[in-house]
Amino acid sequence: MSTSLLYHAFGVRGYVHQRSGFVGGEIQVTIEQPSRGLRCPACRCRRVVRRGGRERRFRGRGYTKRFARYVLDLARHMTMSNVAQHLGISWNLVKALLKEELERRFSRPALGALRLLAIDEISIGHGQRYLTVVLDLESGAVVFVGNGKSAEALAPFWKRLRRSRARIEGVALDMSQAYINAVRAHLPQAILVFDHFHVVKLMNDKLSDLRREIQREAERKQKEVLKGTRWLLLKNPGKLDAHRNEAKRLRAALELNAPLAAA
Repeated sequence: MSTSLLYHAFGVRGYVHQRSGFVGGEIQVTIEQPSRGLRCPACRCRRVVRRGGRERRFRGRGYTKRFARYVLDLARHMTMSNVAQHLGISWNLVKALLKEELERRFSRPALGALRLLAIDEISIGHGQRYLTVVLDLESGAVVFVGNGKSAEALAPFWKRLRRSRARIEGVALDMSQAYINAVRAHLPQAILVFDHFHVVKLMNDKLSDLRREIQREAERKQKEVLKGTRWLLLKNPGKLDAHRNEAKRLRAALELNAPLAAA
């Protein structure tokens, strides 16, 4: 540890670093005030003669704001392990300081400028736990995270949103009825937008259900024309493989059942 670090990290001025050590699970730093910094306590005169000295011990039970700022500045250019090794502190302390800074900056973002929102759920822990996430669609910033995937998970967000007086114009979300009802109840003027992924997924699911139903009917009639034709329906007609008779199989499947051809 250097004298410069004493100043920038701890705000200690007028002292120089003598030595450092790790004793009994604690970091002990020895500092000394140089003779040129001494003054008479009565007249403040610098022309004093030192006659002995006395050792004083101070126990640091936390960290100063300057030290925290120094750690955060170093963390912009170094890994947490490197910062901990450089300063002689634990990796957990560096992590705690970074976490505290992130919570201070991003735990309660301002909502007044919001116009477009996105609401979706994510699973963590192999599906053992769900979180409801609210995004600012314009900036991509996460503005709220709630526990669970029900309408109740959004209750704290609606309270903050009302206090912010934000004018929400549209909300993008999946087809969860719980989310739909919650948005309609709290943002009746907002336009609901179902995202492209879930619309296409729903259409594909319906197409698969219809294909299976017609396949069962074809098997009942001892016909297997439709077997393996799901991807033919989704394939570009110009890319059908002539060597595998894909065009002929597709025509036979469409002729077999008009509803599947329409789908």
